[in-house]
Amino acid sequence: MGLFQRLFGKKTVASDTVNKKQPVAIKELSPEVAASQWKEVPFYVESEASEQELVAVLATAIAAGDAPASQFQVKKVLKKNPEAQLVATIATAIAAGDAPASQFQVKKIYQKK
Repeated sequence: MGLFQRLFGKKTVASDTVNKKQPVAIKELSPEVAASQWKEVPFYVESEASEQELVAVLATAIAAGDAPASQFQVKKVLKKNPEAQLVATIATAIAAGDAPASQFQVKKIYQKK
């Protein structure tokens, strides 16, 4: 009977080992402290004046299509922030680890002041 008890019996855990693990409290920063220490990195930044004209001409030509009499007004031209793009790429590559088929979406990036 001792053999079956060892093979199929329920293993008992000492109660003192269970009680040793205490939950760890997570320290959260207040919004004021977080705002004073971190600044958000924008995903898009203003483009240079030399680039804006070319982009505006191409965008209005595509939007006009078969209606050459139409008029368009481009108010703002933005381009991707290369710093944010690099950080997002590195972070998702690290997060993917051994699962290359996984997909991630970066919502916000913060930089320490």
